Amino acid sequence: MDYELELDRVVSEIKKQKAKLVCLQLPEGLVPRAAEIQKEIKAKTNAKVMIWLGSCFGACDVPDLSKQKVDLLIQFGHSEWR
Repeated sequence: MDYELELDRVVSEIKKQKAKLVCLQLPEGLVPRAAEIQKEIKAKTNAKVMIWLGSCFGACDVPDLSKQKVDLLIQFGHSEWR
């Protein structure tokens, strides 16, 4: 199954926010593509990109990043969220 990850939109938001450290939160189905997604984002921005490998049960499952100095959390999902 192929997903529309909107990586151009992600890159644009990282640049707009001038984020230095970005955390990606992926649903289980996208975890196998984590390194590929991380590599593409890093190639197009100056940000360091970390992958959240904890739970991800949807947009309401926000990881506790209080101990990290994360500038931007990008949550990927299976459905459009409005």
